[in-house]
Amino acid sequence: MMLKQALSPVIDLVYPPRCPACGTAIAAHGALCQDCWSGLVIPGEPACAACQRPFGHDEMPDGSVCAPCLASPPLHDGVSAATLYTDEARKLVLAFKHGHRIALSGLLARQMLARLPLLEGQWLVVPVPLHRWRLWRRGFNQSALLAGEIARAMGHELLVDGLVRVKATPSLGELGRKQRAEVLKGAIAVNPKRAAKVKGAQVLLVDDVMTSGATTTACLKVLRKAGAAKVRIACFSRVLDEAL
Repeated sequence: MMLKQALSPVIDLVYPPRCPACGTAIAAHGALCQDCWSGLVIPGEPACAACQRPFGHDEMPDGSVCAPCLASPPLHDGVSAATLYTDEARKLVLAFKHGHRIALSGLLARQMLARLPLLEGQWLVVPVPLHRWRLWRRGFNQSALLAGEIARAMGHELLVDGLVRVKATPSLGELGRKQRAEVLKGAIAVNPKRAAKVKGAQVLLVDDVMTSGATTTACLKVLRKAGAAKVRIACFSRVLDEAL
């Protein structure tokens, strides 16, 4: 830490700190400019007691559950999202995932940690997996980087290979909810080598962006089938257009 502090002025001189979202000059590395910070939307209260979806008004009693959760009770034990998916959040995610700015993992994970409740007892921190071909092309699993930061900060065990993608799937970006669910059938499994650890465990499932929930639902189903006692979802950004 002392060496890092000593070298910091030199690093700043050679690589002047800039906002990772827009490129504006800033005071220090690992931060955002004021405009980009103000463009991030943090999910607020009141929110659904089951999935933490913001209701958008202030007159809901404690314990209220949103219509989607009433229609189909979730398999998870709560969702903690650092931000809602705005243009600024999208820029950060794209810079991290497709711009190979892996140093952003610390910044994004800190925002996620700020939204997580106290997790009592021992938890396994498990990232949403990438298929080996996509991992080979990209060079890293962004969810695994976030999971590692969170596990270290909270003192819980990282199980980076707890889940595996056993089937390659196309990009889900242009697909609807039902199409996504169909594509993901049988695509994700609990790693047989880690099944004993998952059984009876409390699992924190980590992803960068939660869009329709199809990917996390596929993960939840196999984790529950493997005997996980609790599964909570943590993501940096969540797509909830109706909450913006």
